[in-house]
Amino acid sequence: MIKKITYCLILFLLPSLTLLAQTATITGSVKTVDGKPADLVSVAIKGTNKVALTDENGNYQIKRVTPGSHTLIASFVGLEKKEQTVVTRSGETLIVNFILKENSTQLQEVVVSTKKSNKVNAIVAKMPLKNLENPQVYNAVSSEIIRQQGITVYDDALRNVPGITKTWGSTGRASDGGTYFAIRGFEAQPVLMNGLPGLTSGDLDLADVEEIQVIKGPSGTLFGGAFLSYGGMINTITKKPYFKTGGEITYNVGSFGLNRVTADVNTPLSKTEKVALRVNTSYTNQNSFQNAGFQKSFFIAPALTYEVNDKLSFHFLTEILQEERAIAPIFFQSDRYSPLPFKNVKDLNLNYNESFTSNDLTMKNPRFNLQAQMLYKISSQWTSQTVLSRTTVKSDGYYTYIYDDAVATDQYFGQTFNKANYTTSTTDVQQNFNGDFKIGNVRNRLLIGLDYFSRNVINNGSGYAVVRHVTPQSGEVAYPVPGTHDTIPPVYLSQPLVDNILATKTGNRTNVTNSAYSAYVSDVINFTPALAAMASLRVDHYVSKGLKGDPTSNYNQTFFSPKFGLVYQPVLDKVSLFANYMNAFINVDPRSIADADGNNPGTQSFKPEHANQWEVGIKTNLLSDKLNITASYYDIRVSDRVYTDPANINGYLQGGTVGSKGFEIDMNANPAPGLNLIAGYSHNSIKILKGNSDDFYNEPGRTPGGQGAPDLANFWATYKFMKGNLKNFGFGVGGNYASQQKAIDNSVTGVFYLPSYVLINSSLFYNADSYRITFNLNNITNKQYYTSYWSINPQAQRSFALSFAYKF
Repeated sequence: MIKKITYCLILFLLPSLTLLAQTATITGSVKTVDGKPADLVSVAIKGTNKVALTDENGNYQIKRVTPGSHTLIASFVGLEKKEQTVVTRSGETLIVNFILKENSTQLQEVVVSTKKSNKVNAIVAKMPLKNLENPQVYNAVSSEIIRQQGITVYDDALRNVPGITKTWGSTGRASDGGTYFAIRGFEAQPVLMNGLPGLTSGDLDLADVEEIQVIKGPSGTLFGGAFLSYGGMINTITKKPYFKTGGEITYNVGSFGLNRVTADVNTPLSKTEKVALRVNTSYTNQNSFQNAGFQKSFFIAPALTYEVNDKLSFHFLTEILQEERAIAPIFFQSDRYSPLPFKNVKDLNLNYNESFTSNDLTMKNPRFNLQAQMLYKISSQWTSQTVLSRTTVKSDGYYTYIYDDAVATDQYFGQTFNKANYTTSTTDVQQNFNGDFKIGNVRNRLLIGLDYFSRNVINNGSGYAVVRHVTPQSGEVAYPVPGTHDTIPPVYLSQPLVDNILATKTGNRTNVTNSAYSAYVSDVINFTPALAAMASLRVDHYVSKGLKGDPTSNYNQTFFSPKFGLVYQPVLDKVSLFANYMNAFINVDPRSIADADGNNPGTQSFKPEHANQWEVGIKTNLLSDKLNITASYYDIRVSDRVYTDPANINGYLQGGTVGSKGFEIDMNANPAPGLNLIAGYSHNSIKILKGNSDDFYNEPGRTPGGQGAPDLANFWATYKFMKGNLKNFGFGVGGNYASQQKAIDNSVTGVFYLPSYVLINSSLFYNADSYRITFNLNNITNKQYYTSYWSINPQAQRSFALSFAYKF
């Protein structure tokens, strides 16, 4: 029997073995004229779909080449191609080397997405600029760092960026249901995707993420006023198709029942034309670290690239997410007008493992996102970019929060529910022209852009109702009704229970559309190769249709947003001194008003809020790109905030001011082969400068809430063995520090502090050519820690993740 099986296997494999024997292999290296290896250079066989990219040592290999005469093409985007004609024979390994005319510095100048710190970035300034040329600070987390740290949740990737901290997790509620972060003391959400406005009512999936950028400072001049951006913006860069077959399939298993499968598959679609398709997909199922809660999602993101010729190309991306979660409510420990009976976590005695929810009460956030881009090279000096983005997201399910709405000292908190039924749709169309030309001996890099943005929000949700009362220690408790002798027995959450109570409340039926029509211009003027100035201006016309059927709620505003920057490089391409002035703005909706007695109702309109920042700093790119440091000091003022009129509780005044200042340091280093270090530190001081002393949110001299910890630090080090018996093995260690912070800061309620914390994380991995195994252990010391946005939000303790990846 064994002989028969062996004979069958030989017959089955014989054609494949014969075919392999009849093919050849081409291998070699690519170097620049200064003798340095050139990585990420494409080496292709003309007229076929066989192509390879050089590795960090400049080496490449193309297998299964048919015998005969072939033309090899070595190319790098933006640089001149080089060809060689070769003849291959059966079973032969042919060595073909290339030397590119460009030197290594020229190669670095056109890299779009690699580990190079001084790479060209075309999104932050909406024009191609190297980091040292840009007077704005930005940080990035690469997909490689995400893999090293075994990160499966988008939020966790941002722990590698200085000056940003999570304040509360995604709730899935309408319009702003994504995760909240604090950047330079101000709230922010991941609202940009490939530089275009997106939506965040729910989680973001890492399956198609190539890089996450944090663009620091008020950025309204180039990105508009559709979203809050006083401290900075979070921009997600997605993976792009490439012109060879390859991919990766990964399985993650870990704590809290984590099961996650991802696939990244890329393939050319034509042998004669440059058309490529890349599909990223994932399935995730994980429970909470608390006694209830889960996440279940399916994500798929096909992307298509078609390079028609050297001048014209099209790029398409579609993302489809189906997500369902049971979400722990935000725990607000104050009613915001009564003195707090507890001043810290110990006194509150919050049960760390209590979720205050049920897996029967879920939120669904299905999302569809489409981006289309056309790039056209008009001439050697001018390029055109036309982009369209269309996104739709739903909030469908139960949103709940806990709030002290009865007697502030009785240790009972009301739990409020709402059944959301929101649909939010956005459309964004941009036309950008980029020029690179000289006027005399002065180089100009000019951006001219037009932007149309529209958002529609349809709300068919229920009203809000207090369903039960809880204590910080337990959800199921008997509740003595204040002022009576009645006691409500423990309430156990279920969907029918919540639905029956919400059925007695009046629901919402609204349909609101607003739009912004914008034009902007930005010019980077190089007076010398070392000295450059940036001048930018945006004009933004905002139109709100308000509530359908109510013309009195319509309004429009026009606002100008300037930006200036100065860069001087005392050592060209190595050291950059910079200064900037930046602006952002948010359009403020009209509000209903009345006199102090509630009579004479009306509507009051407001000017946009706006933020102004000035910043100075230094950027370095030293030791052949092995040591990169960015350090800066900033001062931000937000003006024209709306607050309650001290003389009229039913009226408003405009003119509130918040000040934020601080410094940040970001370091990336590669001091030895295989050793990589990233580290950062930030300090921020923020307070309300002008407002209403009787307004919880606008009391002068106090922190505004949601600002995060004043001091933050991050560190991560990895070492990979490059040779010997341990070759391809590696390990990583690092962590985060956050200082004590004020979750609540008010003279009437008092101050509630969250304690400082130190988290330590680690990684072990084996990374070979065709597979990767990674083990990660996070929060090794099992630290209990919290985040806050006027709230107290427990975070996961010790957890592990094991990852298996097959690469092809």
